[in-house]
Amino acid sequence: MATLSSDLAGFATDFRLEDVPTEVRVRAKHLILDALGIAIACTQWDFARVTMAGLRELAGPGGDIPVIGYGQSLPLRDAVVMNALLIHGLDYDDTHPAGVLHATTSVLPAMLGLATRLKGGGQDLLAAYILGVEATTRLGAAAKGGFHQVGFHPTGLIGAFGCALAAARLLGLDAERTVQAQGIAVSFASGSLEFLSDGAWNKRLHPGWAGAAGITAATLAKHGFVGTRAVYEGRFGLYNSHLGPLAHQCDLALATNGLGTIWETSHVAVKPVPACHFVHACADAASQLHRAWNGAAVRRIVARVPAGVMKTVCEPIQGKRRPTNVYEAQFSIPYAVAIGLRFGRFTLDALDPAAYQDADTLALASLVECEADPAADFPTYYGGEVIVILADGRVLKHGEPINRGAASRPISNADVVAKFHDNAARAVDPVHAGRIVDAVLSLEQRSASDLMHLIGVGARTQRL
Repeated sequence: MATLSSDLAGFATDFRLEDVPTEVRVRAKHLILDALGIAIACTQWDFARVTMAGLRELAGPGGDIPVIGYGQSLPLRDAVVMNALLIHGLDYDDTHPAGVLHATTSVLPAMLGLATRLKGGGQDLLAAYILGVEATTRLGAAAKGGFHQVGFHPTGLIGAFGCALAAARLLGLDAERTVQAQGIAVSFASGSLEFLSDGAWNKRLHPGWAGAAGITAATLAKHGFVGTRAVYEGRFGLYNSHLGPLAHQCDLALATNGLGTIWETSHVAVKPVPACHFVHACADAASQLHRAWNGAAVRRIVARVPAGVMKTVCEPIQGKRRPTNVYEAQFSIPYAVAIGLRFGRFTLDALDPAAYQDADTLALASLVECEADPAADFPTYYGGEVIVILADGRVLKHGEPINRGAASRPISNADVVAKFHDNAARAVDPVHAGRIVDAVLSLEQRSASDLMHLIGVGARTQRL
C-alpha cells in the first residue's frame, strides 16, 4: 500500500547531491554557518552549562562526538541533544514560515554527529542536511499551523521524522527500511508548548531529542525493527493523534508537492532578531519608530499581529508585559516593542536579565495592547504593525507586513556571514571564526569529522 512514508522513503533513497541546484547548496551551507555561529554564542549562557553538566554525568567519561565550543566530547545521541540545544537555545535559529518550525536545529546536529561517527565526507553531510530540511519543512507545512494551536511544538515533533529520513540515507538504508524508520519515529516524536506558561527550559531540548530519536529510529530499522506503516495518515498516525479535530485542516499533499524540483531549503528564513519569529515584525516596526518617538510621553501602544500567533506571544497579556526570564522575553510582543522603541534594535543584549528587568523598558511594555490583524497573511508571513499614541496627541505608526527573512525579503548570504561573526565574537577569536567560515563554505571538500572537531574547540568561559 502506497503511503506518505513510502513516498518520502523513495525520495530519500534516490536523493543525490548533484541533483540539488548550486544556489540551493550554497544557501544550505550558509544556513549551516548561521546555526554554528548561534551555537558558539550560546555556550556563554547558564542553561547551556547546566545541560552539559547533566549530560556529562549521564554519559560518564566516554564519548566520541565533539560538543560545539566546549572542547569535550559526548556519546553520539547525547552530543546531538547538546549541540541542538546550543543552536536552538537563544531562539536565534532559522525558521521555515509555512512549516512554522526550525528544521536546521534538529537536522544539522544529528547529521553532523552521525556523519562524523560514520567517517563521512562533507558532501554526505550536506546531502543528508538538505534532505532532512526538505522533509521536515514539508511535513510541518502539511499541518497548516495546527500544532501550535493544540499545544505541540512542531520543531520537536516533526524534527524526528526529518532526522529519521536523513539518518536513513547516511546509513544506506533501502526504501523499505526507511519506511520502517519513520514508523518507529512516530512513537518517539514529542514536544509540549507548556513552557510558554512559565518560561521553562523544555523547548531548548526538543530539537535535540528529535535528532536523537531520528538516529535511533533509523538504526533500529537498519537492524530489522518493524515500525508502523501509516505513520502520517493512519487513524492514530501523526496528524490525527496530535491534532484531533484540526486534522481535517491538514493537506498531506504539501508534504510531497514539488519534491526534487521545488526546494524548501531556499525558503527557510534566517532570523535577524534573537527571539521567536512571531515577534520580529513588531520588534522591527517599533525600531523604525525609535527616532521619531525620541523618548516622548506615551499614552498607549497597539501591536497588531496575525491571529495565529496571539496565543504564543500575546497571552496572557499581563505576563507578556513583565517577562521574568529569557524565554518570556523572547516570546513577548510587549517586550519586543518596548526594546525596539527604546533602543532601535533587538539584539542578544536584550536577553540579559538587566534588560528584561529594566524599569523603563517594563513601563513601556505595560502600555502595549495586542490586537489580531485579520488582513495578516499568516503563516506565509509573520507580519506586524505598531501604533504609538503619544500624550501630546501625535500618532506614530509603522507596519512590517512581510517580516525580514521571509522568502520575498530574504537575509542575504553576506548578511549571514556577518551575523555569524557577530555571534562567534562573543565566544571565540576572529581567526578561529574565520577558519569555521572557510570550512563550512567549502564543505564538499572537507570531511564531516574535520568540521565537527573544528567547531568543537573550547570557547571562552561562560558568562552567565
